[in-house]
Formats: sequence, C-alpha cells, structure tokens
Amino acid sequence: MSVVIFHYLEWIYPDFTKNFIGHGFLAVDFFFCLSGFVIAYAYDSRMPQMGVRSFFTSRLIRLHPLVIAGTVLGVLGMLLDPFANQTETYSIATFALIVACSLLMIPLPIMEDRACNLFGLNAPSWSLFWEYIANILYAFILVRLSRKVLWFLLAIAAAGMVWVCCRAGNLQGGWNGVTFADGGIRMTYSFLAGLVIFRSNCIIKNKLGFFVLSLMLAAAFMTSGLPNTWLVELLIVLFYFPFLVALGAGSVLSGSLQKACLFLGKISYPLYMTHYAGIWWFGHYYVSHNPSPERLPWIIGIGTVAMVLFAWLVMTLYEIPLRNYLNKKRKK
Repeated sequence: MSVVIFHYLEWIYPDFTKNFIGHGFLAVDFFFCLSGFVIAYAYDSRMPQMGVRSFFTSRLIRLHPLVIAGTVLGVLGMLLDPFANQTETYSIATFALIVACSLLMIPLPIMEDRACNLFGLNAPSWSLFWEYIANILYAFILVRLSRKVLWFLLAIAAAGMVWVCCRAGNLQGGWNGVTFADGGIRMTYSFLAGLVIFRSNCIIKNKLGFFVLSLMLAAAFMTSGLPNTWLVELLIVLFYFPFLVALGAGSVLSGSLQKACLFLGKISYPLYMTHYAGIWWFGHYYVSHNPSPERLPWIIGIGTVAMVLFAWLVMTLYEIPLRNYLNKKRKK
C-alpha cells in the first residue's frame, strides 16, 4: 500500500523530500530483509532433502505467474492508455524484444520515455529480478554458509550500502540501467540481514502486535522530510528494518487479526506486481489534464482502492488457481 501511494505521489512531487511518504521506495529494502528471513525459515532445514531443482521449481511457481501478469498488463496499459499515444514509439521487433525480456526477467533498460527502467513494461519487476538473484545465491551458496561467514559478508555489504548512499546521496537507485549496481547492493545487504536474523535467532519477544508494528513500519516511509535524508535512509535500512523484522518474528498475533493479516500477506505481492500500469495512466492523466489539488486526494484514494480490488481479482481468478494447477502437475 505504501509503494502504491508513493508511486502516485511521485508524479505530483518529483522531489521525494516534499512527499509525505517520500521514503516509500525503502519498502523494497524491507521486503528484501523480510524475504531473507522467510526463505531461511522455510528452506534452511529442507534444502538438503529437496535439492536445488525442487527449490527453483517452488520459487518459480510462487513468483513467476505474477511476472507474466505484470508484463501482460504493461502491454495492455501501453496499447489502451486513454491519456497518451505510445503505439508508434517502438518498432514491432523492438517491442517484441521488450516483451520477451520482461517475461523472462531479463533487464532491458532501453525505454527512454520510461526513464530507462530495467523493465519498462512493469517497473516493479526490477526488485523481483534481484529477488531471483538472491534465491539463486541462496540455493548454491548462502544455504551452506556458517553464521560467522554470513556476519562477515553482512559487514562487507553494509560498507557497500554506505558507499552507495555517499555517492548517490540517497538509496533510491537500482531500478534503471544507470543505477543497476545499486539494486544489487541493496538486495545483498538486506537479504543477508534477514538470513542472519533467522540463523542467529535474533528474535525479540514482545507484545506490540500488528497495529503498533505496522505504524512503526509506516513511520519509516514518512521520514523523507528530515534533514540529512541520506543518513536517515542508511540508518533505517542498516538497523531499523532488521530490528522490525526481529520484532515481527517475536510478536504475538491475536486471533481476531489473523484473517486480516493472512489476507494482507497474500495480496501484497499481487498488488505490487499489478498496480503500475494504472500508475502510468494516472501520470499521463496528471500531465495532460493538470487536475486541481482538491480532486487529487479523491482520484488517488479511489484509484488505490480500485487497484487493491483488481489485485484481489488477479489473485483469486488467476494466480492461486494457476499455482494450484502447477503444484498438482508437479506432484504427479
């Protein structure tokens, strides 16, 4: 939800320090840290028995259906955009190459009208690309490493984060060709941090619960107006997000909130991978129609609700049935 709202407001406030949720892009770093913890929790004890091939099959079934859906929506979004004509921008051969690379998760930052995103048809796929890399590294290398080695690698990755932040002045890179390496460094540190939290049992028992932890997470995305924002970003990613993951793993979930949390957990990935075609439509509408400040909250609010509903439909009618089908075929 934070990412969706951030992407809307990105068009209105190009300077992210003036955006109340301007650090929404740091949700990617939180995701990488959470992913490292969850992957270790789910697979550390199972990898010797299941093997690399079975692991990759599981991850592809889990992740790739929505990569395909995001690409299809990106194509439809370009062809049917009511506020911009993008059909004559690329030749058929070039567009076919863009689609193929998007489907196969191969970065291709050649769409200049889309700021040379690694995946111009569905910009959020850039973080999924690095998630795929993290899974490959985990299966072949990280699953076999001791805690001491992981801590050593984490320290090196932390130094890389400091270098990125000092050089670029922020941690916003990784999504386009120019900042490609920044994404790899961001993923490496946060994914390793998640692995270290699980393997070192750095779990903090607490009774804060879902609402308090959610507010603590949301607060991190609302720090872009603070001075020395680059240092704030660095401290949040290096220390605060791992701290939140450790708290979340040690918190207690009340029975009344269990269904809500399960729903939010299930819909987060479909929402992330299906919302950006709508963001392009909004951006082109905003540039061409210049809506009044009074109308914008209604447009963004209704648009966000519509995106959640659409993500639920994609999840219910496409993602879950396809994953169930593939898992049944796999077992046979």
